[in-house]
Amino acid sequence: MTQQFYCVMIPPLIIVPGTIWPLLPPGIHEATIQEVFASFATNPHRLILFNGLKKGLDHLFSLGCPKAYLDGSYVTGKPKPNDYEVVWDVSYVDPGRIDPVFIDFTMGTTFQKAKYSGEYFPSISTERSSGKTFIEFFQIDKMSGKEKGILRIVNYLKGGGTI
Repeated sequence: MTQQFYCVMIPPLIIVPGTIWPLLPPGIHEATIQEVFASFATNPHRLILFNGLKKGLDHLFSLGCPKAYLDGSYVTGKPKPNDYEVVWDVSYVDPGRIDPVFIDFTMGTTFQKAKYSGEYFPSISTERSSGKTFIEFFQIDKMSGKEKGILRIVNYLKGGGTI
């Protein structure tokens, strides 16, 4: 008898006092792109955002980016999130080959959102008002000021696993 198990590593969302939507519990949680799809691409709007996320990560990972961190209302219980935010590890990425929208902030993240439906921040940059790295900044809920979780997605193109 053969048994197959599929284990979603993304933890269930939790209610945090002072927030409108359920959030990921505090911490950095490992996730595959398949798990992100299964957990968050749950309606047509969320599927559009997922497709933009996948397109952006495909590009970054094809250039050798080892991992990325996913945040934003996309990884909450909000039925129609505005977008998502990604912090991407700049290690091993040749800036000469990268899509310029990932490193051009002259218009903020306008071009990123138009092309990929989300925002992308290099891991070496910091959030202006707090001075924290984006990985640290994204682990604090804006409404409540309490800790919340984010997802880490490792380069799925290195192992050939795609969706």
